Amino acid sequence: DLCTRDLLELTLEDLTEDELRKFKTNLHEFPVKPGYDNIPRGRLQRADALDLSELLLDFYNQDYAVEVTAAVLRRCHCNPQAEKLNLGPIEGPRLIQICSGSSHQHFIDQFREQLIQRTATVEQVLDKLHNSILNEEQYQKICSQQTNQAKMRELYKLVPSWNNQCKDQLKNALKDVNPYLIKDLEGK
Repeated sequence: DLCTRDLLELTLEDLTEDELRKFKTNLHEFPVKPGYDNIPRGRLQRADALDLSELLLDFYNQDYAVEVTAAVLRRCHCNPQAEKLNLGPIEGPRLIQICSGSSHQHFIDQFREQLIQRTATVEQVLDKLHNSILNEEQYQKICSQQTNQAKMRELYKLVPSWNNQCKDQLKNALKDVNPYLIKDLEGK
């Protein structure tokens, strides 16, 4: 289920690198219920928060994935994150909160295709991001592309490594330079 995955991903993204490493180790050793298998160590080692949430749902059903995650978080002394998961069944306002807006899919991810195709003045956008979320090398590499679409595609190669604040900066830069485009997409 999309929302359970989002909930797990958001919770795991809240961990530090060290906590995430401990979580993976403890998850591999966790005594799961009969009928379930532990996730193989090799698959856990390479997993980021998104991959981990997918693995948890692949190996355990929706409710049990949340239960296992919360139990393992407690073992790692990540109690605030465990508490977020254990607020009872996910329904009503909490489900809406998890499944809508920022935790669902960022504007930048949601409108990737349209933004690549329709952003005209890419250099102006890049200038606004230069030295905040783009370093000199990234800036030069993107500017060296021939077309606006190629520049936007090159910029989008960086997006998966960004958090929502970086994506917000990109959206704001796009909004400053192309207000009508953003307004049009926000209306969709």
